[in-house]
Amino acid sequence: MPGITLISRGLLLLTGALLVGCTTLGPDYQEPELDWLVDWQPDLYGQLASDSDAPAEQLSSWWARFEDPALDTLIETVLRENPTLQIAGLSVLEARARLGGAEALRFPQSQQLGASAAYIRQRRSDGLLPATDDNFGSYDVGLSAGWELDFWGRFARSIESADAAFMASVANQRDLQVLLIAQTADIYFAYRTTQLRVAIANNNAAIQKRSFEITRQLFDSGQESELDLQQARTQYLATLATIPDLERSLVQLRNALNLLLGRPPAPIDALVGSYDSLPALAPVSLRGIPAQLVLRRPDVRTSAWQAGVQSAQIGVAESDLYPALSLLGSFGWNGDSLGVTRDGLTFAAGPAIRWNIFDYGRIRANVRVQDARLQQSLVAFDATVYRAAQEIDDAAIAVLKTAEAQAVLRESRAAAARALELANRRYKEGYADFQRVLDAQRALFAQAEKELVNEGAHISAVIALYKALGGGWQPQTLEDMIPEPIRETMRQRVNWGEQWETPVPVVLDNAGSGGSSQ
Repeated sequence: MPGITLISRGLLLLTGALLVGCTTLGPDYQEPELDWLVDWQPDLYGQLASDSDAPAEQLSSWWARFEDPALDTLIETVLRENPTLQIAGLSVLEARARLGGAEALRFPQSQQLGASAAYIRQRRSDGLLPATDDNFGSYDVGLSAGWELDFWGRFARSIESADAAFMASVANQRDLQVLLIAQTADIYFAYRTTQLRVAIANNNAAIQKRSFEITRQLFDSGQESELDLQQARTQYLATLATIPDLERSLVQLRNALNLLLGRPPAPIDALVGSYDSLPALAPVSLRGIPAQLVLRRPDVRTSAWQAGVQSAQIGVAESDLYPALSLLGSFGWNGDSLGVTRDGLTFAAGPAIRWNIFDYGRIRANVRVQDARLQQSLVAFDATVYRAAQEIDDAAIAVLKTAEAQAVLRESRAAAARALELANRRYKEGYADFQRVLDAQRALFAQAEKELVNEGAHISAVIALYKALGGGWQPQTLEDMIPEPIRETMRQRVNWGEQWETPVPVVLDNAGSGGSSQ
């Protein structure tokens, strides 16, 4: 048919011209450059390592330097079973599904598919002739579809936004890994530190109990005054009184670990047994770590990608200012069983324009809203980097100063132990009263407690430093993020296709350069 051929050629020419003239509205997002970060390298970093040429510490599994199998087991379990981390993994799956929906907008969409049929039976009688039965049937099938051309980049920006949201969800899941690993290690060593504090308290209580029994025997024999007896008794009971509070802390720390493990309060096998001491750590080397490492922290990556999400929304909003061109088509077939009319076949195709001319400023207002939100995201990105730098500085100085304090406290405890030894000797020889012994016992207990608490604080500072550097996250697939029982339950509800097997990007740098989710 010549008419249809001319129409088809015209549509092809129109489509080609429009595609050539297509543009993408809105800003092309580029991650902000932070000039101050280039020169930011605090001098205290060099003081943390004895070897100035030492390479940067391996961040991916920093907890291995503690050489503690129980800690390794706990972290492995948390990464596998923590409910909050599973929710973050499901958010990654959701973001991937949204990205798939955004990409589907590039293709023609079915607008309507309909079919109808009717069967009528009626009985006619005019009162003179015998009644007759009539049967009548009709049918109608129709399909219409439309394809909106991405003339202004609405769909391209929507895909860009969805892709950035997907990348942000992956970065957020990794940031949660960093947080949970650090929390697990911190609580674990807080538990071990408290165990050792209980042991110190029990040991000092045993020493003070012997002193109390000796003074009671001397008092009963009339060789000592009641004052020495009551002072020895007071010190012994005061030490005993510290133990219940420490034991309460042990249970609370254990419950906190159970929460991270996604379990109800109960004993934990990895905590069974006692330790003689906390691990001795070599100096942390940071001289070789560039300040740019801050930008690779998962939370910073999340903030950067979230700004990319919002940047693309400006283009989506601006596209509403201009006409949307679509190619429409419809197909229909209808007929009836009486043969009164012949079966009909209809076909129609052509362009359609949609344009919100009378928007009364609503669309422009929405563009401004999206731009304001982008600026909020950019300011939030700057704030995230500032906070990251602060956390690194705070943790680094804590590592440095707790290490310095540890050397002093070690000498102080040794001096207190020697003073107690001399006080006991002079008391037995009659050159000093019992109060000197009690004072020396109290000093030794206090110094041993301070040394242990500072040692625990040093380990906590090392953990905080690795957390501040964004270390510890492991690249995971969706199958790693979401346990098999949950995946199986979801498969029974919905067909997820190949979503589980699709790789998750490892590198999340350069937000705004096109993404890397595909």
